[in-house]
Amino acid sequence: MTNPAKFWDRIAEKYAKSSIRNPDGYHQTMARTRSYLGPQDRVLEVGAGTATTALELAPSVGHVTITDVAPQMIRIGQERAKTQGIKNVEFHVDDAKVGALTGPFDAVLAHNLLHLVGDLPATLDRLHEILKPGGIFISKTLCKPVGRGPWVYYVARAVLPLLQLIGKAPSVSFMTTRQLEQMITEHGFDIIESGHFPDRELRRYIVARRGQGT
Repeated sequence: MTNPAKFWDRIAEKYAKSSIRNPDGYHQTMARTRSYLGPQDRVLEVGAGTATTALELAPSVGHVTITDVAPQMIRIGQERAKTQGIKNVEFHVDDAKVGALTGPFDAVLAHNLLHLVGDLPATLDRLHEILKPGGIFISKTLCKPVGRGPWVYYVARAVLPLLQLIGKAPSVSFMTTRQLEQMITEHGFDIIESGHFPDRELRRYIVARRGQGT
């Protein structure tokens, strides 16, 4: 099994130079995410990679805590924050369960992450724990297509085991949208928005709220 930290460390430089594949979908996602955040909010992004999204959102909120399992991803994110003059951020090397953090946070973000974690139920429990009652959990997750999906999905599913065997791809869990949303609600969240940007995008954008009494 590919070690997540070693895998993402190895591709960090290449990852940092890659362009956003779907700029329109990305900007729609950012606009929706920003609409749920306030200028005083303490925000946590787990699995933030090289911090592109976190640094984009930082000027709109009070503070952003940025985590990733790969030290090289965090190093690049720190360099970007310094270059951009963004100071209301802090960085931690940690996995998706963020055991070193205490919270509570007003919002927790997990973009392009949940399909990559090894123990999703435990991760959701932990993110629920460090989110304040009434706080917002926002995720964007690769899901199985409903009906006939794009051909690239089936090609990727076919070659993924071989790439994983030689250490060229991470572990991936493929869930349907229904399975993902059910798991999120079973772990103490109420879904308030769910959709795709654009419609045929395989990654599901979900906004959920932690209940006030849970």
